[in-house]
Amino acid sequence: MTAHVFSLVFIAFLVLSTLLQLWLKTRHLRHVLAHRAAVPADFASQIELDAHQKAADYTAAKMRFARISIVWEALLLAAFTLGGGIGWLDATARELAGTGIWAGLALIAGLTLVNGVLSLPFSLYATFVLEARFGFNKVTPAVFVTDMVKSTLLGAALGLPLIALILWLMEASGSLWWLYAWAVWVAFGLAVMAIYPTFIAPLFNKFTPLADATLKQRIDALLNKCGFASNGVFVMDGSKRSSHGNAYFTGFGKTKRIVFFDTLVERLTPLEVEAVLAHELGHYKRKHIIKRMATMYGLGLLTMALLGYIKDTSWFYAGLGVAVPSTAAALILFFLALPVFTFPFGWIASRGSRKHEYEADEYAAEVSDGSALVSGLVKLYRDNAATLTPDPLHSLFYDSHPPAALRIAALRGQGRG
Repeated sequence: MTAHVFSLVFIAFLVLSTLLQLWLKTRHLRHVLAHRAAVPADFASQIELDAHQKAADYTAAKMRFARISIVWEALLLAAFTLGGGIGWLDATARELAGTGIWAGLALIAGLTLVNGVLSLPFSLYATFVLEARFGFNKVTPAVFVTDMVKSTLLGAALGLPLIALILWLMEASGSLWWLYAWAVWVAFGLAVMAIYPTFIAPLFNKFTPLADATLKQRIDALLNKCGFASNGVFVMDGSKRSSHGNAYFTGFGKTKRIVFFDTLVERLTPLEVEAVLAHELGHYKRKHIIKRMATMYGLGLLTMALLGYIKDTSWFYAGLGVAVPSTAAALILFFLALPVFTFPFGWIASRGSRKHEYEADEYAAEVSDGSALVSGLVKLYRDNAATLTPDPLHSLFYDSHPPAALRIAALRGQGRG
């Protein structure tokens, strides 16, 4: 492989990935608008036409914005790589911090800062224009700034020591550095999962124990029935930032918590909340969390091994616009370029995720009320303005959950799509 050939390969995949994403977004936009005029028959008795049309308009607005974002991100990636942006930042970092780990940290911090500033207008538009237009945004400018500052400080506090350790391993631990770095990454990920519910999440949201005695009794009965032990059931002030509703598990082992958005508890009946929780329990009982972690860490090992191979090749750096190789540049270039090559295969992961969602729904129908899960999901689709008529190909690539019609049909015993 020569630098020139690798540059051409990278350009080809960048163009292919960008055009594929734009094509999928355009398909989805057209498909949703083509079905805007009528509520699908399976939902006609539960969702009003104006709610269906709001979902279509919301989806269309997001797709139009996504297309602009895709083009901008492709141009930014090209500027950082082939345009010499990383090379310039690397040279600047060396001038300011010398060589070695400090220069590497300066490079990564500099890139993060530049990318954050250039991406800020898109975040502002998505939050204060797009989400606000459809009545979902509850974030005030003060909360937005506070969140950004907290995220930056937290990222620095957790990320910089991790990156410093990985850079040191890359330079000092020989040809198997990638294996040691992978082990550190796994340990770091598990540690963050353990501390997230207690120390990280409360920095951004308020979590209060579920106060509804009737609902809590119902949930406790379900947890006992399923043999699931948790560290508590909490309600999160999700309405502080958005009117969207959701529920999730967080942590693992003794730190597991069940979290409901306050918006979800307000809109769903106790039986529906129980059914939604039963679905989440299904992910644990069917070992989906373990399977996903095993897959993620397994792919991570292969990824790090690949980086270990190309780190010492001159064509990799020169082909992506960096004249002077460095450890930090290898790390940055690799993880910037990787999505360009992997996006065309993203549907494989989405397919596996949708299979898990069907299985979790099946479990929920076994231990709870399947019809309550259906009615709860329909309310969530309506209140979150989730389209009922997604383009099948777009859904195949992007959606971790099955389309609404197929998911509801499966719960009603009509088979999976």
